[in-house]
Amino acid sequence: MKQTAVKWLLENLNSEPYSEEEFNYNRDCWDKALELEKEQIIKAYWSSYKEGQYSGDKTADEYYNQTYKNTEQ
Repeated sequence: MKQTAVKWLLENLNSEPYSEEEFNYNRDCWDKALELEKEQIIKAYWSSYKEGQYSGDKTADEYYNQTYKNTEQ
């Protein structure tokens, strides 16, 4: 069973980072969670596209960037 990005993050962050090493670990976990979330969103986009539920003309990356990063590619 796949894990959502948010669940992964909550399970891996230190509750109170006391050192620079722990702070960096938390930052790395946050970055990993964002990447996992992006992958999940792109997979969901393609899944809906393949099932004929979406008729847009954007690629999955363009959809992600426009919807979640407010940028155009």
